[in-house]
Amino acid sequence: MSSRSDYQLGLLFVTISAIAWSTAGFFTRLIPLDSFTMLAWRGVFGSLSLILVIVALNGKGAFREFTRVGKPELIYIGLTIVGMIMFITSLGHTSVAHGAVIYATIPFLAAFLGWYFLREYPSRSAIISAGVAIVGVLLMVGFGSDGGLLGDLLAFGMTLSMAFSIIVVRMNPTMSMTPSACIGAIICTIICWPLGTPMDVSGIQIAYLALFGLVNSAVGLAFFAWGSRKLPAVETALIGALDTPLAPLWVWLAFSEIPGTNTIIGGLIVFGAVIGHIIASQKSQPIADAA
Repeated sequence: MSSRSDYQLGLLFVTISAIAWSTAGFFTRLIPLDSFTMLAWRGVFGSLSLILVIVALNGKGAFREFTRVGKPELIYIGLTIVGMIMFITSLGHTSVAHGAVIYATIPFLAAFLGWYFLREYPSRSAIISAGVAIVGVLLMVGFGSDGGLLGDLLAFGMTLSMAFSIIVVRMNPTMSMTPSACIGAIICTIICWPLGTPMDVSGIQIAYLALFGLVNSAVGLAFFAWGSRKLPAVETALIGALDTPLAPLWVWLAFSEIPGTNTIIGGLIVFGAVIGHIIASQKSQPIADAA
């Protein structure tokens, strides 16, 4: 596969993961349960879905994938668990829009960490796009009134965890990603199960939770794992910032949770910065290289 095709595949996969993750606010509003109960069931259905993916890709060798878990995988698992718990919990203490906007700071965190640990220097397009995106973030968080301090802090903690997980993947491109994501989902279930009330859910809530686990956990984690190893850290983070305008959009359409004017304008700025970078990066990619 040419480097251009590999790069485009990375863009596609990370974009799919961003769309999948942007549904978290929608599901937390759809399912009237406490955070730990949702996390417990999300982990159950997410891990089951990931196991199916591993079996489909590896057949009889699926079990061996879990034996390849080493130090990098353990670090990634820990970051995934912390990030999942902080993220879902934050949505109960701040608006979906604010949580999404805080996540949009990830390009800057990833750019710094990528430079510090990997000596990856962002492209001019990535730097300009990140600069434009931060204007949108400042507009939304600095002048918006639809957030909460505790939820905002939890959302930032999740963002920091995700930025570090991007670096771990870039430092270990051959690590066993999908099994690690699966193990992380299982451990998250074990931690959250006794802290919630997972047996006090209705049949329709179970159906919604299954969809939550499949889309937001399995699809999001799997496509992020496959795509992030094909892109520089700052670009993975920048594409992931698409969550910023999409997350409040789904909640607005479904539940009429209308963001403030500054939040809408800032989200559009972030969205425009990401799209502009994708267009610029495609023009700068070589037409074909030897695999």
